[in-house]
Amino acid sequence: MLEPSGFAKMTKRTTLFIRIVEGKNLPVKDITGSSDPYCVVRIDNEAIIRTATIWKTLSPFWGEEYNVHLPPTFHTLSFHVLDEDSLSRDDVIGKVSITKEVLATKPQGFDGWMSLTEVDPDEEVQGEIHLQISIQTRRLRCHVFEARDLARKDRNGASDPFVRVRYNGKTHESTVVKRSCYPRWNESFEFELDESLCENTLSVEVWDWDLVSRNDFLGKVMFNISKLHSVQQEEGWFRLDPDKSKSSEYEGNLGSLRLQLRLRDERVLPSSHYRPLTELLCQAVSTNLNGNQPDLLMLIDETTTAESRQEVATNLVKLFLGHGLAKEFLDVLFKLELEKTSESNTLFRSNSLASKSMESFLKVAGMQYLHRVLGPTVNRVFDEKKYVELDPSKVEIKEAGCTGLHRIQTEAEVIQQSTQHLQSYLTELLHSIVKSKVKFIAVTSFLCLRFFSPAIMSPKLFHLREKHPDARTSRTLLLLAKAVQSIGNLDTLAVRSKEPWMGPLQPAIQQGIAQLKEFITQLISFEDKEELGEERLSLQPAGTLKEGFLFLHKTRDKCMLMASPFKKYHVTLRSNILSYAKTPNSKKSSFVSLQKVRAVEKVEEKSFGSSHVMQIIWSEEMEQIEILYLQCKSVNELNQWLSALRKSCIHNTETLNSYHPGVFKGDRWSCCHQKEKTAAGCDKTRHGVTLQEWNDPLDPDLESQLIFRHLLGVREAMRDKYLEVVKLEKDKDSFQSHEKDSELKDAASKLFQLLRDLQDIHEDLERSEKQKNTNCLLELQT
Repeated sequence: MLEPSGFAKMTKRTTLFIRIVEGKNLPVKDITGSSDPYCVVRIDNEAIIRTATIWKTLSPFWGEEYNVHLPPTFHTLSFHVLDEDSLSRDDVIGKVSITKEVLATKPQGFDGWMSLTEVDPDEEVQGEIHLQISIQTRRLRCHVFEARDLARKDRNGASDPFVRVRYNGKTHESTVVKRSCYPRWNESFEFELDESLCENTLSVEVWDWDLVSRNDFLGKVMFNISKLHSVQQEEGWFRLDPDKSKSSEYEGNLGSLRLQLRLRDERVLPSSHYRPLTELLCQAVSTNLNGNQPDLLMLIDETTTAESRQEVATNLVKLFLGHGLAKEFLDVLFKLELEKTSESNTLFRSNSLASKSMESFLKVAGMQYLHRVLGPTVNRVFDEKKYVELDPSKVEIKEAGCTGLHRIQTEAEVIQQSTQHLQSYLTELLHSIVKSKVKFIAVTSFLCLRFFSPAIMSPKLFHLREKHPDARTSRTLLLLAKAVQSIGNLDTLAVRSKEPWMGPLQPAIQQGIAQLKEFITQLISFEDKEELGEERLSLQPAGTLKEGFLFLHKTRDKCMLMASPFKKYHVTLRSNILSYAKTPNSKKSSFVSLQKVRAVEKVEEKSFGSSHVMQIIWSEEMEQIEILYLQCKSVNELNQWLSALRKSCIHNTETLNSYHPGVFKGDRWSCCHQKEKTAAGCDKTRHGVTLQEWNDPLDPDLESQLIFRHLLGVREAMRDKYLEVVKLEKDKDSFQSHEKDSELKDAASKLFQLLRDLQDIHEDLERSEKQKNTNCLLELQT
């Protein structure tokens, strides 16, 4: 039995899976009769992801997926589709918005098309306002303190906000605060209370003042005064809402997005509660090494549905990686796969739990290997931008030669030159694979089909490149991937019959097949345990978590910032420090101790004229606050560095609850205009918003919780399968079948009991939490 639930404390973890699949029927935005669409993902109007631009198409395919860790308090997820323009501001095409409440109603996730709607400025609101509403002797009083994180409506990257308060046909307005999205008013407005009104509501609206054009709407809050009578006063931060009285005229006429979304609010228990379950699963894997039947994993394999197979496979792989049993776990699944498969050339080509687990293992544990093996060749293809084409029907005849000596290349010359380029890339790639140390048809086809080829064709999706390739580079990569897949299939005749124009590459492919056979032979003949141990160690996270060139600016007591304060440095993030130097190999470097970091946040665009600046706030022994500003190239690079730093500082205790998103320039903060440099921050920190990266450390407790939730969902199906297996074994009526029946019964009984225990703990804690919230509400009301 597990320990009593009274001693447990749950941690809430909200994770949002996002896959931006494709778009269709987008409107024309360019004079060429097409568009160059990309997508920006926003959480509560904060941009966290930007997809690659897909050039010259009205039906773009992105296929990009992300996992975002969020605070449970987020409200809205939105996707803005834009058309990239090199000479002017990007055109807005449309957007899709989904509230947290809608996502929560789809526990299995959403997969489908959603129509783009017009981006209405009156709906693009964000931020909160601090108010106090009270009733005093038939007078209704509204005190407006301040607001934070308002929408930027002016070209200077700020707004000029004022408040308009309406009640019973009367209106009061506050003063205008110039150039601030964090205004402080501290003004009060009073109205005569009229209890006879049918709709007894108070409206507080925030507007951006404009001298020439009409004022821009920034959001509003509505209060039901009838309900306020019971408490007499209400004070707090209130989220600004859009003007819901409007409806878009263009819904359904701007094209559609296909999205895959899944929101998970997990309540994770301490490790000790999951230990019996993980030990039972590890035991099921370990006992299989002695020749026993994989009882529990067989039940999991048989009852996992196609829809959840990829997620379950990933969770199991991560769990067993953390316990050093990934190889043994895959061995068990391969044994089950072999028992169900009669043809060797179909092994691991289905969407079985074995193939999905192997695919997940390659992604989770093999990404570093993939970067080392494919990275140099893929980068070379991007950098050289050679014209490569083998298909005669697609060859473009172009001029060749130096200035003044131009001549038209023949089709044969283009194909010969393309063959040489591809042979060079293929030779380099195979050499890199073969020199790496990590029966034939199943292993090679799986490696090439599920691992190497997808990464070659879509390097951005495997984090090998930041952007998708252009048309020329994409074609070269496709031909290279075809060659690699031909080598993996160990069959050149099939390729020549389907695509005879690949013939010029056959000598290189034949040589590659021989090299790959020798490579696989060496792989499966490893018997040296020390060598295998070294390979396992290489799967662990490297000392360097992230590195690259960024522009930095450090400030201590400086009040005035130079016109161009940033200087280029090579920045390296390790587990305990962030260091920066002029070159990667520089002996002289500066550093920030991550234990002293108190916040990692974004900086307002108007502060430095860039929307891709972040700040690291830390304090030394004398409690002196220091700030390091880092400028990134794009929104993706900004959020990747933000996420990496926040995750590295997740266990820091002395973190800030508020910060200044602006800079202290002259005699005041640019964000809220406070004149004290040590004044409390005007915006709340966002420690909980991070992107999941391929090189993130494993989280055993979360993986255990995800596996528990899955097993709980298929418990009845597993019980039915267990009874079916027991009946089959009884029909055999042999000593071995009775022994197997006993082993399966013991394992299944333990599993079902552990699931019941964990379910009881979760239910007890949820009841306790609801009671605690009820008590707090009663205290507030009294």
